[in-house]
Amino acid sequence: MASTTTDDIVLRCSGLHRHLGQGEGRVHVLRGVSFEARRGEVYAVVGPSGCGKSTLLYLLGLLDRPDKGEIWINGRLMSNTLDEARTAARGEHIGFVFQFHFLMLEFSALENVMMPMRKLVRLTPAKMSERAQFLLESVGLGEKTHRLGTQLSGGEQQRVAIARALANEPAIILADEPTGNLDVKNSAVVFDLLTRLAKENGQAIVLVTHNPEIANRCDHILSMRDGQFVA
Repeated sequence: MASTTTDDIVLRCSGLHRHLGQGEGRVHVLRGVSFEARRGEVYAVVGPSGCGKSTLLYLLGLLDRPDKGEIWINGRLMSNTLDEARTAARGEHIGFVFQFHFLMLEFSALENVMMPMRKLVRLTPAKMSERAQFLLESVGLGEKTHRLGTQLSGGEQQRVAIARALANEPAIILADEPTGNLDVKNSAVVFDLLTRLAKENGQAIVLVTHNPEIANRCDHILSMRDGQFVA
């Protein structure tokens, strides 16, 4: 088995706490969560509704701030940085796949995949188009690059969302119930594509799911109860 080093760790969180609500309705959602995610590995976060899974994902994606604790992305402390730095880190290092694809349906599949690249401005327009075409071919949509979002099935839309998440070659993919809105066949296709492409590119995936079949196919299962990971 290949050895791992600290260089393999692309995401690390330590002692994360998060409260939501005010006054008597204030809830301690996360209670000291810590873990590490390594390149090329898939982590399933599982547990009952309301246990803190999605809250954790939003913290890891720098979409929210912890009340206490630290988040490191590619060796850089991000939990206490300014909003501008957090926004830049999201665009460069993190790809998101949600249960609902959130495509811009009035745009083509190609244009949707190019959007994160346009925001990062790391490639020329021609190179952006070339990479978007490559990614859509990778998810089996090479012949539908110019179809509008409204002309794609639910499974196809989610495959476009995967291509979009991979557009800027992020180190981390965060996925919140990415197959939750699909039938069994499309769930398997989407999961297989997401994990295969991420492993080929050495990306870590942190996946929130209620689907035990999906969880059991991941490299690691992190069970959460009442805002904490449990054995």
